[in-house]
Amino acid sequence: MTSIESVILEVADPTAADRFYTEAFGLDTQIRLRASEAPTTGFRGFTLSLTVSQPANVNSLIDAALDAGASPVKPVTKSMWGYGGVVQAPDGTIWKVATSSKKDTGPATRQIDEIVLLLGAADVAASKRFYLDHGLTVAKSFGRKYVEFATGSSPVKLALYGHRALAKDAGVSPDGTGSHRLTIGGDAGPFTDPDGFVWEPASR
Repeated sequence: MTSIESVILEVADPTAADRFYTEAFGLDTQIRLRASEAPTTGFRGFTLSLTVSQPANVNSLIDAALDAGASPVKPVTKSMWGYGGVVQAPDGTIWKVATSSKKDTGPATRQIDEIVLLLGAADVAASKRFYLDHGLTVAKSFGRKYVEFATGSSPVKLALYGHRALAKDAGVSPDGTGSHRLTIGGDAGPFTDPDGFVWEPASR
């Protein structure tokens, strides 16, 4: 089964970004950083989601991210599906923190249950076929709108969502140009998918 060992974010200042991710989310091995000055504007075509067990944990992580220098994008709110909010890291990466639970069951923690990398696809069905051809297997699929792949015990889960729908969910304009500023480290690559997302062999 395909595994994603890390998500490599390409940032202007790796030292500052490392400080942010440690302070905000306590992330270490799952997020790697690489220096890059590649031109990029607007929406980079992907988001990272942190799934947690209760609303108090959402608040705890969002507050820590804002204190560490993130910008608010979508305020924390209740919805039909649960509770969550969106922030943008100083390096430009968009992060969603959410839970399907609407009630707290214990004291607030910063425990993260799951990290999900959502790639915005111009054509979800075509990108799904590409990934199936490269050995991935589907865990969940909702027609041509959303696909989640089985990644076993991988520290990062992978899903495809329509580009515009993903931007709307994140609360940003779908417009953007230039580099995704993202590389995926896993055992499926090396390759570049139809939407320009690059995979490379994971460095263990």
